Amino acid sequence: MARKSGRSVSLERIVEAALKIADEVGLDDLTIRNIAGELGVGTMTLYGYVRSKDEILDAMADHVLGGIRMPEADPADPGAVLRAAATGFLAMMREHPSIVQLMTSRVTMSMHSMEGGLEGVLSRFLEAGIPPETAVRCYSFLITYALGFAGYQHPRPWGHSGGEEVEELRRQRKHFYASLPASKFPSIVAIADHLVDLPADAQYDFGVDCFIASVVATLPERTA
Repeated sequence: MARKSGRSVSLERIVEAALKIADEVGLDDLTIRNIAGELGVGTMTLYGYVRSKDEILDAMADHVLGGIRMPEADPADPGAVLRAAATGFLAMMREHPSIVQLMTSRVTMSMHSMEGGLEGVLSRFLEAGIPPETAVRCYSFLITYALGFAGYQHPRPWGHSGGEEVEELRRQRKHFYASLPASKFPSIVAIADHLVDLPADAQYDFGVDCFIASVVATLPERTA
């Protein structure tokens, strides 16, 4: 049964409902029918705002990419600016896990998504003194690295930050690695205590640190 709608339908509300459903159950189970149910309206009502599910998917990508938020960073410090981008990309994908599948299956070219998700990031790179070609390479690396890490971490909850529940999952996973037959998996058994951290945030930070160090070492010195 559709829930009663307390507000009028709009494209923004359709996108919000679609993101909520997709983040919870995945894109494959997102339908016009369950979006309408979330909004408390009939399916035909949605067709007054969108023509197809594809339009909704594009609008979802536009909404998320256009709203990316990078932490503040010293504009004169290229390393800090690159780190802010890495943090912003991962935070965006964590807030909306469905964006990982969206970005690996669709291309969005709207003005809104390019302004927030591309122009906004690249302009900060250039302002920090990162040369254009390097800025593009940095953007490419950071967004694809965040996509890969977010996609890897999401179904592995023992890598998430959390309390007792996460610690118990970590304990179980560590036990799983350590209890494998040592004759067949000697390396895994030997480093089981560390292997449980494969999907942990510290691994993402490690990769970002290594990348930033390698990039900053190649940048020309800025003159006052």
